[in-house]
Amino acid sequence: MSLTANELASDLNFFTTVLSCSRQMVAGYAENPRMSSIFASQQRWLMAQAGFALFYGGADGGQPGIHAGRFADYVLSHEIASHNTAISFIHEMLAYRYLRYLADAPNRRVRPMEPTETAVENFANWLHIHLALLDSLDGGMRAMTFLERPQIVAALQPAIATRIIASDKVRHPGETFDLFTWANSGGVMMDYLISRIETFDPMTARTAIGPISFTEICDRFLISRTHVKRLMSKASAMGSVGWMGTPGKSAFWLSRGFIQEYWDYQAEKFAIIAAVFEETFGAQPEPAPMEGQKLTSKAL
Repeated sequence: MSLTANELASDLNFFTTVLSCSRQMVAGYAENPRMSSIFASQQRWLMAQAGFALFYGGADGGQPGIHAGRFADYVLSHEIASHNTAISFIHEMLAYRYLRYLADAPNRRVRPMEPTETAVENFANWLHIHLALLDSLDGGMRAMTFLERPQIVAALQPAIATRIIASDKVRHPGETFDLFTWANSGGVMMDYLISRIETFDPMTARTAIGPISFTEICDRFLISRTHVKRLMSKASAMGSVGWMGTPGKSAFWLSRGFIQEYWDYQAEKFAIIAAVFEETFGAQPEPAPMEGQKLTSKAL
């Protein structure tokens, strides 16, 4: 049986997994801030998922493949971003060399593209983290299977992305979550705040996470101080974050509601990944090596 979102959203063991996930995400941001900017907001993360889904599996019902017009149509039809924002995202990914044009494309006008090795490795890292954390909950072998058979990403990713994009619980789990995750680099800040939790009592209204430094946040994630202060001020006005004493000189706290929104979001996302894996390969698949390059620890 797959782990359900409702079960995960009330399981303190899963919340420990959530903290581990947030810490790994934050570590990844620090290692590669430019690549991490792709996932630094909900909109950009969803566009990246959509692009991979079109490339691997024709998420829009067509054949696998991606070109700018098709991507923009998909993003617009699923209310992720405007047509112009989608095209700008494509241009940015080409400039950063996370996308490239196919050299032998039969139609030069359409100009199909593919993700580069760097983009694929970074997505593989994201998926491997989630599969490994799921395994820690139920003793599964998803991560081992993925390491031994990296080609299964083509079967998993389109279904995962399609369900994530269609899920209101992933895209809008709550007002404070939305405030951070739809702002530029807000998702990075939210992961960082959650990662600072050491102990959590779901019955406590506020959870202290120790002192935080706006300067450190700005330097670590390449965010302007004005942007950080604006988001924190809005969250504070909502009663979602604040200081235990003198602002800037005491421990910072997160509200129970804010933490639960993040928990609910992660529960839905992990449940989607678990369900897709089970539907595709069964509850406890045996690792079976396939020919071709394996994902190395360096890639992950």
